[in-house]
Amino acid sequence: MHWYLDVLKKYVAFSGRARRQEYWMFVLFNAIAAIILAVLDAVLGTQPVLIAIYYLAVLLPSLGVFVRRLHDTGRSGWWILFGIVPLVGGITLLVFACLEGERSQNAYGPDPKSGYAAA
Repeated sequence: MHWYLDVLKKYVAFSGRARRQEYWMFVLFNAIAAIILAVLDAVLGTQPVLIAIYYLAVLLPSLGVFVRRLHDTGRSGWWILFGIVPLVGGITLLVFACLEGERSQNAYGPDPKSGYAAA
């Protein structure tokens, strides 16, 4: 749970690096929350309201953690715009998110696995 809360605390931090674990745990908790809210929306009859509010609330944290994930692989955050390209863009970004980060310091900061990474 702390992975999710840490990302929310750094909701507009687009600098630095994010490990794969940080990114994927955030994605997992987002998926769980979205499923719970979708069920609540269906039960309450407010179909898109709760889930839409949630997605708006986590938009910036989601972008921030993905940009930091791209930084960990040595890529600029502007690569996120490649997702606009149908099919190929999404698959490419998924591969980038799955790749291991650079083992040493890169242009975006020290290796987050090393333990002394800046917050």
